[in-house]
Amino acid sequence: MKHSFGSKVVKFRVPIFIICLLLLIPSAIGYFNTRVNYDILSYLPKDIDTMKGQDILVDQFGTGAFSLVIVNDMEDKDVATLRNKLEKVEHVNKVLWYDSFMDISIPTSILPEKVYNEFNAKGSTLMAVIFDDTTSADATMEAITNIKEVSGKQCMVSGMSAVVTDIKDLSERETPIYVLIAVLCSLAVLFLTMDSFLVPILFLVSIGFAIIFNLGTNFFLGEISYITKALAAVLQLGVTMDYSIFLWHSFQEEQQKTDDDKEAMKHAINNTIVSVTGSSITTVAGFVALCFMSFTLGMDLGVVMAKGVIFGVLCCVTVLPSLILIFDKALKKMQHKKLMPSLDRPMRFVNKHYVIIALIFLALIVPAYYANSHTDVYYNLDESIPQDLASIQANDALREKFNMNCVDMVLMDKKTSDKDMLQMCDQMKKIKGVKSVAGLETVVGPIIPLTMLPDSIKEVFQSKDYKMVLVLSEYKVASEDANQQIIALKNSIKHYDKKGMLVGEAPCTKDLINITDKDFKVVSAVSIVAIFFIIALVFQSISLPVILVSAIQFAIWVNMGIPYFTHTEIPFIASVVIGTIQLGATVDYAILMTTRYRKERILGNPKKEAVSIAHLSSTESIIVSAFSFFAATFGVGLFSDIDMISSLCTLMARGALISMFVVLLILPSLLIIFDPIVIRSSLGFKQVRLREKKLKTNAHTHQSEMK
Repeated sequence: MKHSFGSKVVKFRVPIFIICLLLLIPSAIGYFNTRVNYDILSYLPKDIDTMKGQDILVDQFGTGAFSLVIVNDMEDKDVATLRNKLEKVEHVNKVLWYDSFMDISIPTSILPEKVYNEFNAKGSTLMAVIFDDTTSADATMEAITNIKEVSGKQCMVSGMSAVVTDIKDLSERETPIYVLIAVLCSLAVLFLTMDSFLVPILFLVSIGFAIIFNLGTNFFLGEISYITKALAAVLQLGVTMDYSIFLWHSFQEEQQKTDDDKEAMKHAINNTIVSVTGSSITTVAGFVALCFMSFTLGMDLGVVMAKGVIFGVLCCVTVLPSLILIFDKALKKMQHKKLMPSLDRPMRFVNKHYVIIALIFLALIVPAYYANSHTDVYYNLDESIPQDLASIQANDALREKFNMNCVDMVLMDKKTSDKDMLQMCDQMKKIKGVKSVAGLETVVGPIIPLTMLPDSIKEVFQSKDYKMVLVLSEYKVASEDANQQIIALKNSIKHYDKKGMLVGEAPCTKDLINITDKDFKVVSAVSIVAIFFIIALVFQSISLPVILVSAIQFAIWVNMGIPYFTHTEIPFIASVVIGTIQLGATVDYAILMTTRYRKERILGNPKKEAVSIAHLSSTESIIVSAFSFFAATFGVGLFSDIDMISSLCTLMARGALISMFVVLLILPSLLIIFDPIVIRSSLGFKQVRLREKKLKTNAHTHQSEMK
């Protein structure tokens, strides 16, 4: 059956190529029609209060988002005119300024001072723009763009929706360049390490098919995050390049056995299916582990990348063989000598000094683990984008001129009495860092009766079932002060209404901190256990999975610990996903070497010789694989202005190289030292154990005779 598949691919190579070309059309259509979500906080679990509150805001108040517009050096009458213009922008529900509460012809001196001061400071005035959709909805982002056009340079738009809009614009500009950088860097590595100038191009064409198929089928998921969109092509290129390299090497080996290239390709395809399927399972398992996150960005990235690996395998055994056979003559003309130098001498040095290397490994475990556990992470999304963007400058101006960092929304049962509402608001005002509290009962003074307020204002603060209060905070989102403030606010809310909710960017971010901390533990455990069992089944061993996973886990600790020593903060998502990706994608290096070691031991070679053969024979493949992964991600890490993308790519690139060094330098030592345990705790080593026993008996007999 295996042979039949290879035969059919070779026989129908031209139709396969044509069909795949045609499939690019619906894939491209699917790609361009897949919605992209730019709001990371929207991936929080739907059953927590902050997310339920978001739904209530949309359903009952007709809004899910608002922005604060800072107007600089503009007279009140012009601000009033601008407010009217902004209210006409599509998807803007209401615009609140102090003239929303009474006519601006009334002297500001008779307004409640607190009302006026909330809207004016240091030559600037503040307007609250309320949208009719959620923070990251396409309609809201479109409205933000239109507000900027209408308001001009004298105005600055702050808030999460403005940040998300800037992220969208930046991401759309950068993402195509990511792919170009990854392709060029990968080509550079392949030109240096392969023996043909054309075959790297065919590799990238084949992988390109797989990437387009993967991105096109995301349409059926409904939407993907901008992080997934930005990383999918780059990451898929990095983790699936191995499969193409293996097919090419297998094809070259088969060419040594026959003059018929078609026959050689049949066997190469069959060999590749077996090897690549086993190799890809650990990578898929790593991505599937991300689906166990309650923060569903993990599922978004995990599903897309697991799917991408599967498409990579399929294209490797269908599209790539077709391309190689179609361009067979050109390939032969464009072959060249490999430029990679021989690494036999340094690798033999490693094997000779395995005890010293093992001791160095032991000495580094504790500091690596400690550094990994103490690397600082940030959760404030503002920190992940350039600080010169308009939304960041607006947030800075809001902080400097109005001493305000974020606005939270309190949702209370409408049956809560006015007295309780006032008492709660008074309590909240006393909480450290709360700049102001604004509810329907608090925004009017004794001169202005509640009945005089227009219905349009009442609708902002009251719905069919809820009352809303705005809490203006001096603290920065995700800071320890802000998190303590949120706890105090929630305690106050629950005292008056057990079902009351605190909604907004700061409460969502606090939930994000708590949830991702748990997710990190879950994802790490799931990925380690899954890959442990896969390796155990592949090698029919209990000890080998421990050795291999421990080696790569050490590489992960080193990678994630480096920011601790460089005093670098990394985005929270990196701490959750990098370990899983690095484990799933690079444990293959260890599996490759261990497979050859196992084979050599079973054939009867002593442990040191078996490890040496495995080491020398797998070094080139491991280096090419690691540098291909490094090349696909490193350039993007340097280029991207979105730190969420840049940090992830930098960590993946560095992780590939660290895993490579660990496998080439440390794993051989571990295999030699733990060989006695391996042959006793693994199936298939019975004859090896008998030989070892016989050798020991003979040695003991010889010593006795000598005495």
